Amino acid sequence: MTLIDRFNQWKETTLKKSLDKFKERKERFETSSGIEVPRLATPPSASTTGQESTVPPLSADESYIEKLGYPGEFPFTRGVQPTMYRSRFWTMRQYAGFSTAEESNKRYRYLLKQGQTGLSVAFDLPTQIGYDADDPIAQGEVGKVGVSISSIKDMEQLFDQIPLDKVSTSMTINAPAGVLLAMYIAVAKRQGADMRQLRGTIQNDILKEYVARGTYIFPPAPSMRLITDIFQFCSKEVPYWNTISISGYHIREAGSTAVQEVAFTLANGIAYVEAALAAGLNIDDFAGQLSFFFNAHNNLLEEVAKFRAARRMWARIMRERFKAQKPSSWQLRFHTQTAGSTLTAQQPENNVVRVTLQALSAVLGGTQSLHTNSMDEALWLPTEKSVRVALRTQQVIAYESGVADSVDPLAGSYLIEHLTDEIEKGALDYIAKIDEMGGALPSIERGFMQNEIQNAAYAAQQAIERGEQVIVGVNQFAVDEEITLERLKVDTSIELGQREELRKLREARDGETVKRYLGKLVEAAKGTENLMPLFIECVENDVTLGEICNTLRGVWGEYVAEGF
Repeated sequence: MTLIDRFNQWKETTLKKSLDKFKERKERFETSSGIEVPRLATPPSASTTGQESTVPPLSADESYIEKLGYPGEFPFTRGVQPTMYRSRFWTMRQYAGFSTAEESNKRYRYLLKQGQTGLSVAFDLPTQIGYDADDPIAQGEVGKVGVSISSIKDMEQLFDQIPLDKVSTSMTINAPAGVLLAMYIAVAKRQGADMRQLRGTIQNDILKEYVARGTYIFPPAPSMRLITDIFQFCSKEVPYWNTISISGYHIREAGSTAVQEVAFTLANGIAYVEAALAAGLNIDDFAGQLSFFFNAHNNLLEEVAKFRAARRMWARIMRERFKAQKPSSWQLRFHTQTAGSTLTAQQPENNVVRVTLQALSAVLGGTQSLHTNSMDEALWLPTEKSVRVALRTQQVIAYESGVADSVDPLAGSYLIEHLTDEIEKGALDYIAKIDEMGGALPSIERGFMQNEIQNAAYAAQQAIERGEQVIVGVNQFAVDEEITLERLKVDTSIELGQREELRKLREARDGETVKRYLGKLVEAAKGTENLMPLFIECVENDVTLGEICNTLRGVWGEYVAEGF
């Protein structure tokens, strides 16, 4: 089949179905000079009947179809949707959460009024590792790096006046992800929402916690059980929810290269698929609810290529390695966050430029949702003003730059296609090594991923210290300055307030009911039943996050990382 035949087939099938469902934002997209912007730029022979082909002869048609294809079709190099942002912009999220649920709720409603199209919840450290705000180990950390959530009452306050069946919510939570999702579902039910209509994502990626981040609780086996329980439950009960956000972001923040970010993220993804299959799930029942989370760094062209390579690789892994049948099972859908590790405390206004470049790479690479970091995050929690500037960065890219008017606008660039191929090649080499070790978990237990990341981080830091890698305002172009940005401070008294609220909760609830549910949880944790329904019952009866996690600790123990 020639390129022109293949192009016409795409238009008459995949594209037509998409346009019937989602109209494009405009009838005609054009530049400031009135030049029409095509929906999809292709080699001339792919779209123009009768025009002499400028595509090199021989295998060019086959190579184009095999490597690039068409948006919305395997291998999805050019995007998971046929029209991408011509129909709908990516979801604009701002990762937010601090202090109490009440304070965070105010920030969420402010962001929604400013044009944010999805929520992204940051939890404080005690919440992330399954402790209540009144636990002695939580002292000094309550509400500091995110919102403090101990009970369903906190979760109700967090989403007060925010209809959960109308907004998409992302929650950055891993080890206790099932419990926080249970709280979210319970709050939605109290609002009168149908949980089958809920949309959003929980991060729920424990392997990268062992590799790069550290907010784990339980050993690998029960941790993987919790994850597959969520897969199974949501496939039946919450079908529009993304059950995991397989995260390369933290791998990159720990110092990996772009190639390592892709390789280790997809290797972890393979491990989750294998665990779900081993638990008896059908691949096409859960694969469409898998999502990914990538970093966006400063090297714009490499980052664009990285996203395209990851999409193509995952499509082939799912179709060829796991024999998934549904096209939705082959799609790598991903959220992007700009790179916190690139932000500088020196000349913090320069961070606006860095974030703009990083956000642009994510859009050019076809992200489904995006968070832009604030200029002051290397110094303190972001203020409302700096968050607004970060959100406006996305909006300027969307509405003013023109890059969202055509699908995969950099495709066909000799350099972009070269970088895409090279990233894919390097990542496949890593995955082959990980497969030889028995998969992602054995490679983590051996310290392979951790050592590779540490070596890459060390090499990068050496390059900065030698001046080979210029960081503007740090190792070159530095100035004497006084930071005059507005600062956000978290009142230390909020910890006392959270403790008092928990005291009132424990006094008012039925203690015997709580005791009974915790007993049920012990027995269920020892067995094999899906824990999600019980989590929902527990939180609906005012059992707290810490009580649930401490009960599971008593059954499963805690994971202790070994030195390498």
